[in-house]
Amino acid sequence: MLDPKGRNRSPGGLTSDYVTSISLDSASTAALDADAIVIGVVPADAGPRPAAGAEEVDRALDGRLASALKSMGATGKAGEVTKLPTLGALTASVIVAVGLGKEPGTEELRRAAGAALRALAGTTRVAVALPASSAEEVGEIALGALLGNYSFGAYRTGEQKSPVEQITVVGEHGVEGDIERARTLADAVTLVRDLVNTPPSDLNPEVFAETAERIAGEAGLEVEVLDEKALVEGGYGGIVGVGQGSVNPPRLVRLAYRHPEAAKTLALVGKGITFDSGGLSLKPSEAMDWMKSDMGGAAAVLGALQALAALRPKVNVVGYLALAENMPSGTAQRPSDVLRIYGGKTVEVLNTDAEGRLVLADAIVRSGEDSPDLLVDVATLTGAQLVALGTRTTGVMANDDGVREKVVAAAERAGEPSWGMPLPAELRKGLDSSVADIANISGERWGGMLVAGVFLKEFVPDGVRWAHLDIAGPSFNKGEPYGYTPKGGTGAATRTLVEIAEDLAAGNL
Repeated sequence: MLDPKGRNRSPGGLTSDYVTSISLDSASTAALDADAIVIGVVPADAGPRPAAGAEEVDRALDGRLASALKSMGATGKAGEVTKLPTLGALTASVIVAVGLGKEPGTEELRRAAGAALRALAGTTRVAVALPASSAEEVGEIALGALLGNYSFGAYRTGEQKSPVEQITVVGEHGVEGDIERARTLADAVTLVRDLVNTPPSDLNPEVFAETAERIAGEAGLEVEVLDEKALVEGGYGGIVGVGQGSVNPPRLVRLAYRHPEAAKTLALVGKGITFDSGGLSLKPSEAMDWMKSDMGGAAAVLGALQALAALRPKVNVVGYLALAENMPSGTAQRPSDVLRIYGGKTVEVLNTDAEGRLVLADAIVRSGEDSPDLLVDVATLTGAQLVALGTRTTGVMANDDGVREKVVAAAERAGEPSWGMPLPAELRKGLDSSVADIANISGERWGGMLVAGVFLKEFVPDGVRWAHLDIAGPSFNKGEPYGYTPKGGTGAATRTLVEIAEDLAAGNL
């Protein structure tokens, strides 16, 4: 979503700088009118070796590129960035050599492009000449460059290094359609990153819902918003219960993309806790400072629908954003309260910090009314996901082994590491409640990510194929930037959801 100056417009009127000029060129790399040229480097026994695409640059330097890189300490290791002055040998003043590793694949190319663009912040015009053997790879290099060029500076004052304004992707195999696809996906991921990075004081459930309405209007999506009164009247006990402790009331947003030739329907459900204090089961302070990211699942659903509206696959997609703020107060839900989820099933709340599964339960049950052929929920759901899989790998669970495997494969193609996990039947007993149909946590600490999946499975409509993506770690990068991934909001799962929708449209899922 772009403002008149071509920059991505984020919630509350905030603006993050984001490149909008990207083009394809098959002309001579050495003659391109750019401030910097990006080339690839791979390891070799005799030292780093320039990758395909750097031949003209090497000729302009009289065949001395490899020796110059070696003298600068370059090795070709994946993600390594080395800058060389051209000293007038090229139109560009700087060569940026980025390591590709020994056997670079598509994801390595994306990451290399992203790392190079991050290193070139403050530069105006950049040409990217990484090796590409197909039009698809040219598009993926463009995507990596756009994602790496992300910057969120809305709250900073004073001078900042602005993102690159103009990117030219060099490749004889490229086609404009792949560049446009890259732009569409990057716009969607940028939206998600902006939402996750926005402080919760500026992004409460109401503002999030208003943002979704605005995006839906621009993208041509159907949209419906249920406010706190409609949620109570409709029997959405999970969302109401989680949100009742906050002065910012909850919302449920329903979005829909339709294609006239669609034969299948995909339902997407996203957890949207705009800030998670833990409620009365209060989190420790060191676990709370990044809980503005607890709406990353809902943001990913919104971003994916924005992209799908532009890509137009032959599939119907319905998205639900379950939005609430989980706060402690005199009106907050208490441990031992019993909630009635949409559809009637009751849940005993033993821990108010296990709130995401409560809002998801409402939306999962509601999504059954859309008669989906596949249901996918995505959520920053458990700290146990980080313990099991770390900060970069999404946990994927499903009620169908084939669905789980295909969702993992879709995520891998999209460049988002995922790992299939089981839903052991014996874990269900730990969720037994003495007063309600089910409890929201188990009495045992083990397998917390899987227990949460087992809980959600209880609310999946009968006969519906379902997958659950736990993105607790991947949605927010607390460490240093890497590849095309910035510090802060990452946009995790957005591209995976798009890939899943396209697979369903193609009959592959």
